[in-house]
Amino acid sequence: VVDQRVADGITAYPGLRLLRQDPWETLAAFILSSTSNIPRISKTVELLAGTFGDPVQLADIRRHTFATPAALADAGELRLRELGCGFRAPYLAGAARAVASGELQLDDLRGAPYADVMSQLTALHGVGEKIADCAMLFSLDRLDAFPADRWVRKVLMDWYDLSPRITYDGARQWARNRFGDHAGYANQYLFWNARQSIRPMRISQ
Repeated sequence: VVDQRVADGITAYPGLRLLRQDPWETLAAFILSSTSNIPRISKTVELLAGTFGDPVQLADIRRHTFATPAALADAGELRLRELGCGFRAPYLAGAARAVASGELQLDDLRGAPYADVMSQLTALHGVGEKIADCAMLFSLDRLDAFPADRWVRKVLMDWYDLSPRITYDGARQWARNRFGDHAGYANQYLFWNARQSIRPMRISQ
């Protein structure tokens, strides 16, 4: 059965891709995303990289790698607050300690059962189901993960007549039943289609 909304998104945005990003950088970035916005998240990520990362040079462009878990664990909560992490600082510091100590082995989560990955990620203070789903979809090869942020939940209510009272887990289960093992891809087309129809962003050519 063809889902027309997803089909429309594929037609409109054929270049949309899911990047297979570094698990630690992805988890850290989504921890920083809580009640924030893209410019602020980008600024904080760049500041952490510039402060703790290693310099890399490509022609005349100089950037920095993202800070390692050990570097952020050593920096501590106070220093992370000074660098703009705000109330998210203890969450980021705690996640960094868990990864740096080996308590959480992010690379080992690839291929693990969904429920096990969700359990391990949400055991981190400050990591809820949406952040965990984002980390799974964008860095841990879980194409069935379905992050249901406010844009996606609006889509489900407006386009699929789901109840405004549907829970996060209810939305996720509905999506996985409808879209199967590639619910994450459907998520991105629905998100971008809705985002562009409500508050368009300029797309660089």
